[in-house]
Amino acid sequence: QASQEELKAAYRRLCMLYHPDKHRDPELKTQAERLFNLAHQAYEVLSDPQTRAIYDIYGRRGLEMEGWEVVERKRTPAEIREEFERLQREREERRLQQRTNPKGTISVGIDATDLFDRYDEDYEDVRGSSFPQIEINKMHISQSIEAPLTATDTAILSGNLSTQNGNGGGSINLALRRVTSAKGWGEMEFGAGDLQGPLFGLKIFRNLTPRCFITTNCALQFSSRGIRPGLTTVLARNLDKNTMGYLQWRWGIQSAMNTSIVRDTKNSHFTVALQLGIPHSFMMVSYQHKFQDEDQTRVKGSLKAGFFGTIVEYGAERKISRHSILGATVSVGVPQGVSLKIKLNRASQTYFFPVHLTDQLLPSAVFYATVGPLVLYFAMHRLVIKPYLRAQKERELEKQRESTASDILQKKQEAEAAVRLMQESVRRIIEAEEARMGLIVVNAWYGKFVNDNSRKNEKVKVIDVTVPLQCLVKDSKLILTEASKAGLPGFYDPCVGEEKSLKVLYQFRGVLHQVMSADNEALRIPKQSHRIDADG
Repeated sequence: QASQEELKAAYRRLCMLYHPDKHRDPELKTQAERLFNLAHQAYEVLSDPQTRAIYDIYGRRGLEMEGWEVVERKRTPAEIREEFERLQREREERRLQQRTNPKGTISVGIDATDLFDRYDEDYEDVRGSSFPQIEINKMHISQSIEAPLTATDTAILSGNLSTQNGNGGGSINLALRRVTSAKGWGEMEFGAGDLQGPLFGLKIFRNLTPRCFITTNCALQFSSRGIRPGLTTVLARNLDKNTMGYLQWRWGIQSAMNTSIVRDTKNSHFTVALQLGIPHSFMMVSYQHKFQDEDQTRVKGSLKAGFFGTIVEYGAERKISRHSILGATVSVGVPQGVSLKIKLNRASQTYFFPVHLTDQLLPSAVFYATVGPLVLYFAMHRLVIKPYLRAQKERELEKQRESTASDILQKKQEAEAAVRLMQESVRRIIEAEEARMGLIVVNAWYGKFVNDNSRKNEKVKVIDVTVPLQCLVKDSKLILTEASKAGLPGFYDPCVGEEKSLKVLYQFRGVLHQVMSADNEALRIPKQSHRIDADG
């Protein structure tokens, strides 16, 4: 976003610093020529609106392209950006053709009631009865893939298999979705299964206003008993920035009317719902708190009461790796009993393990369902997950270092050469600042600092940037913008892929000041808040 005047001022400053005629030493003169040419090339690109637009969009590769195969160089910046957006859309369409967006769910139901509901007296003499029996009593597997046909048409193929207590079945569905406009889309569905007959469905989505939409889904289920129709309509409206209201009407096999309000903010998720229907009517309230930590920890609880009984659920979920989220929920209800539900989301796949512990409300079952997963998680996190993530991060950093080693070496050599060329200019700047009791950089370091005791085994990786930082001082001020400081003259990246900071100890009006700034954080000195208290 720099203006032409700012570019000229920066270019003039670098020319004065790197001009070869200012250095008599042959080695310094050679280094100055190289850096002067780099600055001149950069100014030539950025001072021309056409080449600047090409560089902003395509980077250095666009400037080096022979014949400029992408767009004509004579076009205006606006035309270049328009052409670039067109090419982006074409690339997006090609990417759509290759994307299948697979989604799947695997659910394994476990019956562990023998742990708490045992017949201790009547079956003591039965062989094998001394050990509780844990059984898998049901399984469900579903999978779906998307096949974009055009930019507006998508085919969706899905299927599922289910089994419970030795009986099972499955079905397969094909849906064709078309985006009709920016306001809506329609979908036709065809399905068949061994437990149910053919299915035909139609689904329509439409934005009625910018804050309101409607979804209608009608289906015809064919079976030996005849045709069973069904209709579901959902009307939704934005009540405010973070709140949605829903009205649902369902007619058919399980007719019901449902209304719900969902409020989703950065720190919480709240839902209240009321349903009147056959066979189930209920009221439900749930709350989820989102912790603002790197593991995206969430704690949730809900209460659901209706004709079927009452259920209280509470649980938590946490991110355990880049693509995996692990969660556990305890369900306590009448007459359902106590259950533990474990869920693992891995990318677009979901693995669900509901464990039924008892049909009764036993305090011991509630205790073990609550404490057991916590103990197991913290043990696994400390012994397995944390070492694995640390090793994975080290491998990624090592790979990144190897791929950028030659480039970093070149940047380091350029930075060292720049520092040598700055010495004379820095000496004059310091003399001028001392004369006016101005800004003098005493020490400055850039790189990875380790201040946390938990990271004391990690190695500090910093470079001395006192000279290049002093060279940027003008009229007793130093201003750095919101950009990586590794790109400043005389700087380079000492620890690729790791968090970096800039630590500056400076003197202003004879008083010492100190500041620590993050790599991409803007910095302006001097400031009163940086002052080091003499008593401290």
